[in-house]
Amino acid sequence: MGNSHVTVLEINLNAIEHNLNVFKSRLLPETKVLAVVKAFGYGSSSVEIAKFLESKVAYFAVAYLDEGVALREAGIKTPILVLHPQKINLEEIIKSCLEPNIYSVTLLKAVIEAAKNLKVQNYPIHIKFNTGLNRLGFTKKDIPEILSLVKNQQEIRVASVFSHIAASEDLNEKEFTLQQINTFKEISTQLIPQLPTKPFRHMLNTSGIINYAEEAQFELVRLGIGLYGFANDEAETAKLQNVITLKSVISQIQTVEKGETVGYNRAFKAAETVKTATIPIGHADGISRQFGNGVGYVYINNKQAPIVGNVCMDMIMVNVTDINCQEGDEVLIFKDQMHIEDLAKRTNTIPYELLTAISQRVKRTVK
Repeated sequence: MGNSHVTVLEINLNAIEHNLNVFKSRLLPETKVLAVVKAFGYGSSSVEIAKFLESKVAYFAVAYLDEGVALREAGIKTPILVLHPQKINLEEIIKSCLEPNIYSVTLLKAVIEAAKNLKVQNYPIHIKFNTGLNRLGFTKKDIPEILSLVKNQQEIRVASVFSHIAASEDLNEKEFTLQQINTFKEISTQLIPQLPTKPFRHMLNTSGIINYAEEAQFELVRLGIGLYGFANDEAETAKLQNVITLKSVISQIQTVEKGETVGYNRAFKAAETVKTATIPIGHADGISRQFGNGVGYVYINNKQAPIVGNVCMDMIMVNVTDINCQEGDEVLIFKDQMHIEDLAKRTNTIPYELLTAISQRVKRTVK
């Protein structure tokens, strides 16, 4: 039996490679790249992306233990940084050969303990410093305690020291960002010479690579949304290729007479005779109810078809009055980056949210 799913998320791997190279071209040849594949590869497929990039990047990063385990089970051997480990997961993280981000004294003590219990030595961990995002991380005043804990044991070694910029895409915040970078440099200068082995440093995300490659590329950069075709800036996004296309088909075309209504709560009322097309994708697939009532639109035969009435759980209806189309025709729910950016603006959100909302019941295919 062929592919029974008519709604498909298509992932263009060649576009991923193109995007990786665009960012690499901004970096020194020796700077390593970590590819961020958390949240199913920003809503695509972390396994497919990681398999494809394995020979092209130095590291992967995921948010949680089970995301890392899924990559290991798929045969990925590259080092994987777990960005948000919990104390309760540390032994599992080590057993799965994953490398935890350590962001507090409690966690540092716990990871040394976990490594002792598992009788491992020199296990790689990553030390996160908070330089202004105020989300996770040690502060400068923790350095003496970090050193006293790390120096007196053989169980773990600090593989990297890192931080995260709060507003790398916003050049109005340049002063704050440079302050963050300087704080991180000061911390690194205090900490690194006193460690038994020399860790690498990383701070830049996608927008950081675009705006601060001179100031803060260090030994490694973390590339997330940029890989998937978005650069938080129109001119920069234009240099990237589209990775993600969400497609479906027309199930049925209806003629709705003047005065008739469409969908739940009769949210749409026809002011004149219209033609609507019903498409098998809805809010259970990640098409938010916010797109209803003309806010969102899809492409059918290169024309925009606005969503009519409320988004249902498994279906949307769109207005095709002026579009030459028939049942079975292809529908582009997310056509390209410009389409996704526009839909995000219309619903007061960002492309990240639209991409990561695409439900796991939507079949992924790679090309």
